[in-house]
Amino acid sequence: MANHNEKKGMVIDVQPLRTPQEIEDMRQALRMASLRTGKGRSKEAAELTAMRNVLLFNIGINTGLRAGDIVSLRIEDVKGRSSFVIREGKTKKPRTVHLSALMADIADYIAALEAAEGVAGGNVWLFPSRKRKAAAETAEAAPSRHISVTQAYRILTEAAELIGRDDIGTHTMRKTFGYHYYRRTHDVATLMEIFNHGDQATTKRYIGIRDDEIAHSLRDFRL
Repeated sequence: MANHNEKKGMVIDVQPLRTPQEIEDMRQALRMASLRTGKGRSKEAAELTAMRNVLLFNIGINTGLRAGDIVSLRIEDVKGRSSFVIREGKTKKPRTVHLSALMADIADYIAALEAAEGVAGGNVWLFPSRKRKAAAETAEAAPSRHISVTQAYRILTEAAELIGRDDIGTHTMRKTFGYHYYRRTHDVATLMEIFNHGDQATTKRYIGIRDDEIAHSLRDFRL
């Protein structure tokens, strides 16, 4: 299973965020990167982008969904819901996604998004791209596109650079979920099912647990 992302022509080994402090540092970096007001962007637009990017990250690390499934969520999928069923894009298998811990964050973001877009109801992307056709700026038509997986990758890597990390990519969110789920439960069988892996070894390698186990076994090794 691939464990690498392309960045500036180099192959990097994408890692999970292993500690609560690393997770919080990444959240803060996402806010800082988003609030850098660019050309033609208002402070309000930058703040909404910051909310969007942090929520994308929080959904990723708390659900283990693939980036492609996260960026294509619609407001109606999550608004006011503690859970929803998604048919994952890669496997096409249905999966129940639980959002109880994120409902307040989702509600705050949706309220800000709908106020900014002037669009009420559930017929818009949860993570809309700013690049939209003028025809889509109505209550009757959803924005023409959501952010892409490539955009999500750039969002994460730009934030990672602020904290001196070169091992962050879209798979970091999914791996972080898996790493902490395993650390809390030691239930690799359920994690295998969530990730649709064929064996426990693949799952443990993917989330970085095997690396930790090897490092621990060698910590006091000396001949």
